Amino acid sequence: MDKVLDSPARAVADVPDGAVLAVGGFGLCGIPSTLIGALVDAGTTGLRVVSNNCGVDDWGLGLLLRAGRIARMTSSYVGENKEFARQYLNGELEVELTPQGTLAERLRAGGAGIPAFYTPAGAGTQVEEGGLPWRYAPGGGAVALASPPKEVREFGGRRYLLEEAITADFALVRAAVADRHGNCVFHAAARNFNPLCATAGRISLVEADRIVEPGEIPPDAVHLPGVYVDRIVAADPADRRIERRTVNSPAPKES
Repeated sequence: MDKVLDSPARAVADVPDGAVLAVGGFGLCGIPSTLIGALVDAGTTGLRVVSNNCGVDDWGLGLLLRAGRIARMTSSYVGENKEFARQYLNGELEVELTPQGTLAERLRAGGAGIPAFYTPAGAGTQVEEGGLPWRYAPGGGAVALASPPKEVREFGGRRYLLEEAITADFALVRAAVADRHGNCVFHAAARNFNPLCATAGRISLVEADRIVEPGEIPPDAVHLPGVYVDRIVAADPADRRIERRTVNSPAPKES
């Protein structure tokens, strides 16, 4: 079955206002920027987004955030986006901060049909006790919505928290290579969250740097089987960012 569509706009055309999105990427690596851009153009709003981070002010999910299209974020790291901090502290954005490994496992569990699991991450902290500010009152200051306490059990004398799985209405994913049947290969750190988001989404949209014919990807090289992928579009090859450019000073010339 050929799952390739001719435009990102067609791929996101049925994403409704208020949809839950699982969005791949790690930092600025493996960001489905082409699909995000199509959502910006479509005007979709009230989105509830699950992603490791929220891009930066002028790229990735930061574009949806800046346009006021995101109502809620479930993330593990948000430190590179000033607009994110402003909206959160002013009561414009609901935020559930989750330990990074827990977030990954919640997505994996959602894709595997596991409703919940126990983890030691966060035990003995405010993650367990509840009270973390999810949403501030308009204008900031007072907490309008706080995290609830977690269920706790002991296994082998150690405390574990019950965490619920995450599923999403749609997943937005960036692959290095995809064939027309949806089998995908990811590059390096882009493999961290993209496959997890794809399996957790009821409808999974993939943008790929390169689209090949079925059979061109060796079976042992497939990171995400096509059974988890519903639509594929070509990624914009020019839409890439380097998060932190670091260069070495030139070595001194020998006299």
